Amino acid sequence: MLSASRREALAAVLEEARRRGLVGPGPVEAHIEHSLAFGDVAGWPLRGPALDLGSGAGLPGLVLAAADRASAWVLLDGREKSAAFLDEAVERLGMSKRVRVVGDRAEVAARSEMRGQMALVVARGVGPPAVTAECAAGFLTTGGVLVVSDPPDPDPSRWPGEGLAVLGMGPPEATTRAGFHFVRIPQERPAPERFPRRTGQPAKRPLFRGFT
Repeated sequence: MLSASRREALAAVLEEARRRGLVGPGPVEAHIEHSLAFGDVAGWPLRGPALDLGSGAGLPGLVLAAADRASAWVLLDGREKSAAFLDEAVERLGMSKRVRVVGDRAEVAARSEMRGQMALVVARGVGPPAVTAECAAGFLTTGGVLVVSDPPDPDPSRWPGEGLAVLGMGPPEATTRAGFHFVRIPQERPAPERFPRRTGQPAKRPLFRGFT
């Protein structure tokens, strides 16, 4: 799935991201393992096309794209610094034919040609549950899934079914892979046209009060 040579290349890219302040504390290898666990939850081979919401340094999307070489990805991040790094990383890893970097806010990008097109959306540390769900729903096709990293000792009230249903999403499923916690949420019907709301509104006026 992820050869030794590709793992080594990823580690080098992520070390560069750390030097630029885009990767948090902890060994790079742990970040890679956490990213691969997203794929375990989503199911290999990965559904496609797929989108990494708030990709940052490419965790987990860059790692998942390297692990499944048949998958097609959009790495989305509205921060200029992150988008510039991701462009370099995709080129360096030789994935530019199937991995695209989009430097834009999710609220804007979800109303582009990408709306309702993604079979898989992954998110790690994007924001509170309500913000993540609202932004992801606009990208997902019916039958697609959102896979989100959850904190240790997850609280089910973070992802209320009634709040997710407003976005066309089904009941959340909490799961653990390789010691990491995740929530897997299906998109059961198209997100209502009004979602996501305009830039900043999902955070200012969350649809539900899941904890950060």
